[in-house]
This record gives sequence, structure tokens and C-alpha cells, in this order.
Amino acid sequence: MIPTTQVERWLEEDLGHHDVTNHVPGQTEGRLVAKEAGVVAGLEAAEAVFSYLDTEAELLVDAGDQIEVGETVLRVSGPARDVLRGERVAVNIVGHASGVATQTRKAVSAAEEAAEAAGVEPPRIAGTRKTTPGLRGVEKRAVAAGGGDTHRLNLSHMVMVKDNHIAEMGMDDAIAHFAKRTSFATKIEVEVERPEDAPRAADAGADIVLLDNLSPEETERGADLLGESALAEASGGITQETVPAYAKTGVDIISMGSLTHSAPTLDLSFRTSE
Repeated sequence: MIPTTQVERWLEEDLGHHDVTNHVPGQTEGRLVAKEAGVVAGLEAAEAVFSYLDTEAELLVDAGDQIEVGETVLRVSGPARDVLRGERVAVNIVGHASGVATQTRKAVSAAEEAAEAAGVEPPRIAGTRKTTPGLRGVEKRAVAAGGGDTHRLNLSHMVMVKDNHIAEMGMDDAIAHFAKRTSFATKIEVEVERPEDAPRAADAGADIVLLDNLSPEETERGADLLGESALAEASGGITQETVPAYAKTGVDIISMGSLTHSAPTLDLSFRTSE
């Protein structure tokens, strides 16, 4: 569900206060067409935009579907003025979300292939909180559409004890401090920068240990030292090129900020004629 207030902000940003460009009479039909292949996402946001404008939108594919060049993913009909008003917002959001989904699918596939070759369980590919302000929901749903894991959606979903917390309080005291202040159902993740600190974090109460900015070799050592005492997560500058090496290390999760902050937009076009 896309909040109405969010749709209003998107439209206000694009239309301003005196939109003359789209004062077009009559009724029309439009379609959103893929100009390159990829994994589609963000259609529910586009549908919400057109619905707000009192036009009829029909989704022709589902989030997570592989789409090909020339494929129509959405049709819309209604007053020409309103169809055209929603056009750019819909194209931008679906293009961006589909780019995130496509990058996620690539990472998931690469990780699965590398893990299978190494004889280990494939890790989950997860997004991070490195999202575009105002678009986190869209981007997180796009990660899920691409086969990835959303990770925590906001700070309330999980406690993450990071380097600055440890610098201020020390690892053991920081974990104990947050454990006293959180729900029994909330997991605690602890960031470590040395493989040797992974079992120490687990012993102190970490449910998940984040092996941060380590090489694949260091990450594998950290995961080995951790064993089954906590989940192991690799993170820190991991790219499409390096994700296979990390997938072979035996970690449970690979989180990648690049899925959201660096995904190229999937090229789509909105057309009002066949």
C-alpha cells in the first residue's frame, strides 16, 4: 500500500502549482513499455499514482517478472490531462525500482552459482538502509521483487551495534546496554572489523555478526570462527563483481548498499499511441 500523502508529494514535485503543459482535452489511453530487458518492480506505485488521478490502470505483469524489450507492463486510460500528469512520475518510479530489482536478481544469481560451486549454502542477498529518502518502501519492495532480502526496514526493526557504539562503550558493554532496552523479540546485530572478534560478539549476545569491510579470505575465517553460534553477515563495498567471492565464504547473508544507491535505471517509455 502506497500512502496517499506520498503520491501527493511525488505529483506536487513534478507538477508544481501551474501545470499548463498537460492541459490536453479529451480521453486517451497510454502504455508503459520496456526499452530494455530486466526485472520489473514499482508497478504498485505507478498504479497508485494513476489511481489518485482518477484514471484506470491495468498491470500486465507482476513484480519480479522478467520483462523483455518492447513488452507492455501497464496500460492506463482516462482523461488525457490526468494520464499525462501521471506519466513522468510513473516512468521514473518504475524505472528506478526495476533497476534495483534487476541488480538484485543479478547478485542473487551470481551468489547462488558461486555457492553451489563451492559446496556451501547460498547466502541471502540483502539490501541496506542506504536508500533514497522518501523512496525506501519502493526500493525495499524492489529488492524483494529481485529475490533479495529487505534486511531491517528502519532502526526499530533490529538493534545494530556499530563501530561508533563500540568505540564509546566497548563491545560487551554496548551489547548489554542495548539488550536491556529492547524487546525479547528484537534481534541484535554486532559489527566487527576483525575475524577474531566474531565469536566474542556472539558470546556477548549477538544474534547476527556483521563482518564489515573484510576481504573474502578474512570473511571466511570470521564465519568459520563463528560456526553455528550466530548468523554471519558480510558487508562493506561488495559489488556485482565481488559478490561471488563472498558467496563462497559460507556466510549466511551478504548485504549490499549498491543494490539501492547505485542501481542504474531500467529504461522504459510511456506511449499514448500504438
